[in-house]
Amino acid sequence: RPESRVWTVMLLLGTCLLYCARVTVPICAVALSTHFDWDKKQSGIVLSSFFWGYCLTQIIGGHISDQIGGEKVLLLSASAWGFLTVLTPLLTHVTSAHLVFMTSSRFLMGLLQGMYFPSLASLLSQKVRESERAFTYSTVGTGSQFGTLVIGGAGSLLLDWYGWESVFYFSGLLTLLWVYCTCKYLLSEKELILPIDYLMRGLSISKQTKVPWKQLFKKPPIWAVIVAQLSTASTFFTLLSWLPTFFKETFPESKGWVFNVVPWLVAIPTSLFSGFLSDHLINQGYKTITIRKFMQVVGSGISSVFALCLGQTSSFCKAIVFASAAVGLQTFNHSGISVNVQDLAPSCAGLLFGVGNTGGALLGVVCVYLAGYLIETTGSWTSVFNLVAAVNSVGLCAFLVFGEAQRVDTDSANVDL
Repeated sequence: RPESRVWTVMLLLGTCLLYCARVTVPICAVALSTHFDWDKKQSGIVLSSFFWGYCLTQIIGGHISDQIGGEKVLLLSASAWGFLTVLTPLLTHVTSAHLVFMTSSRFLMGLLQGMYFPSLASLLSQKVRESERAFTYSTVGTGSQFGTLVIGGAGSLLLDWYGWESVFYFSGLLTLLWVYCTCKYLLSEKELILPIDYLMRGLSISKQTKVPWKQLFKKPPIWAVIVAQLSTASTFFTLLSWLPTFFKETFPESKGWVFNVVPWLVAIPTSLFSGFLSDHLINQGYKTITIRKFMQVVGSGISSVFALCLGQTSSFCKAIVFASAAVGLQTFNHSGISVNVQDLAPSCAGLLFGVGNTGGALLGVVCVYLAGYLIETTGSWTSVFNLVAAVNSVGLCAFLVFGEAQRVDTDSANVDL
């Protein structure tokens, strides 16, 4: 339907702008460290603080979305993080405690963005059929690579021309423009109103809910997808946070727009291809769980091999190839565990996705900070990529052994809407 296609494009743009705002600090990490005289451990604190906030709103954001509609939660959170991004450089000039302020700002950014993907999972699980979920989610998911690509290219140029403040202004103003256009052209005035009673009910998990939570969390497939999700999320966060610094320090003569753009440019077609391939194979009669596991082998297993190669090369060209392969193949996760949550429990996909992403954010805090600690103490980037491969392997093994695709919730109200 035309409306469905327009919403898909707008959600893709929303995901793009979410990552534009999220990656502002990693892109500007070296400039910020120089400007404020931070060492690697202090930079690691700032980079990892995002995930402390990110883990706190995942579950509640997903649950509220299941109750009042994911699109409302998406727009509220986007409005808030857009304003915060614009105000960050302005407020930096009125405080002397720069490390404390930037850490607090990133923490708040994590709180606001933590609601986005659970809300997206809730929205898609209620509106998209199983046979179309992988391609739809992969299409919207390309926004993460597209956003990193946009901020990597435009942000690198703005950083060189106008300083790090311009990167924040660029990202925040585009986000606010997207919110305005979505509200004006895609939602009616009635849809923009948030009923207070629905919102209050969304803030607490009712004991009379139709979903038997105790039984649900006793099922191995639920824990398999959660473990796999937290593993892949944390390793993606680690690469996202530290790759710009890796290239800047390992290859100081290289241009920022090359290593900040090429890997994410490669990731866009691979994400779309994985979604198309997954839905095509399922429509051809292959078992859903077989395809989900195959996609995860590529997304977690093969991508980790290239991450390990990245830590061993001294050639800039090879490093770009390995980084592009590692980041690009990780997008196969969109057609694996990311949609498996919707296979298992479409009636509460937002909340379950929030549980997995909360774990991913918590582990992301540890991995991002640990990466900075390892670099500072060992002086080698190899240990960072070894960490990425090890964490990915744990999640992949759990999903291969215990993963399933049969529905395990009891609410049939949202089947094939």
